[in-house]
Amino acid sequence: MKKLTVLAAAAVTVVTLAGCSNAGGSEDTGGEEPSGEITYTVWDANQVPALEQNITDFNKLYPDVKVNLDVTPWAQYWTKLQTQAEGGELPDVFWMNGPNFELYASNELIEPLDSMVEAGDIDPANYPDLVSDSYTYEDTLYGVPKDYTTVVMFYNKAIFERAGVELPTSEWTWEDFSDAAVEISDALAAEGVYGAVMPYSGQSAYYNTIFQADGFVISEDGKTSGYGEPEAIEGLQYVTDLVTDGAMPSPAQLADTPAVKWYVSGKAAMFWSGTWSIAEVQASDVAGTTDLIDLPRGTEQANNVLGLANVISAESKNPVAAEAFAAYLGSEEAQRVQGEMGAANPAFIGAGDSFIDFVPDWNLEVFVDAVDYARAYPVSRNTAAWNALEGELLPQAFSSERPVAEVAEELATKMDELLAAEH
Repeated sequence: MKKLTVLAAAAVTVVTLAGCSNAGGSEDTGGEEPSGEITYTVWDANQVPALEQNITDFNKLYPDVKVNLDVTPWAQYWTKLQTQAEGGELPDVFWMNGPNFELYASNELIEPLDSMVEAGDIDPANYPDLVSDSYTYEDTLYGVPKDYTTVVMFYNKAIFERAGVELPTSEWTWEDFSDAAVEISDALAAEGVYGAVMPYSGQSAYYNTIFQADGFVISEDGKTSGYGEPEAIEGLQYVTDLVTDGAMPSPAQLADTPAVKWYVSGKAAMFWSGTWSIAEVQASDVAGTTDLIDLPRGTEQANNVLGLANVISAESKNPVAAEAFAAYLGSEEAQRVQGEMGAANPAFIGAGDSFIDFVPDWNLEVFVDAVDYARAYPVSRNTAAWNALEGELLPQAFSSERPVAEVAEELATKMDELLAAEH
């Protein structure tokens, strides 16, 4: 029985979506035909139709394998997975995200995929480097990339028109964005409309502005926090200034009403988010006046990318079937199905066009193009611990309760202590 030897594995509270390989049917099973039952655990019920189609198509190749699809909601997913890991009962194949990956790989809970790579069943070159690299530990691939999301800007053309403000362009700078947001907020104040809204999270907001200021959150060797550096402070200050200038709702306001609700209710003109918001925006009254575009530029053009992968339990009782299924899920065929059905933006390079066409009237291609200037979502072996610090301290800066630099330097000091304990 293996145990998670780093605490707080289940505490990561990031919003993720996601990002795999050869066409199905080429998997090397060592001469043994896959058969029997396996369990596949995921957290997003919205993707079930596409996943069920994947299973149906997989069974055309391997009719003797029964795949039991288990959907565990995000709120319980990591707690349940940790319990299963400690009991030696992990599902055969399951979803993994970047913040938790190193914890499971370093504790030898998931299967290294080097033999599958050597056999040609999985080719890391089929996926963006930032995605495949995020599931590589000690030079070994452990996750089959499924999908990925960058962060872009949704905007409501009707609100811009009512406020008399020109529509955004892909060349917008921080100044252009903040000026437009303030102008819209002022023009439509009587309607309770803000120029912008973004969740006060790293993925949707401040990781992007830190990267746009050419800063970093965690050093490449995973030993040092970047929060105390001038560039990171500049990125945090930009978010704080948007609130101070009345360009977007305060942290207290978003505690009552999530950012996406502000946007879909027509109370915000611009909204920073990832592919996970597509379904809710598309189903709302603002869908017909929405389009998407790149985030504004700071010193650099940047956003962050976070991929999702399928991993195999190191203690699977049916590794042959589990490997065949994971390899199929990584195929272009399987990932095109996910894109066509709007489940996710495929990680397989070239399959993104299936996703782009899902909402023909929107510029979904921006999610694919943005990976070219994206930076990896910051993680370490125990990401959850310093994520908790971010959630505790940064709202004090965004609400102007304390100076941004003071909060950032405290966060950097405490984060450095946590990172030192990992090494």
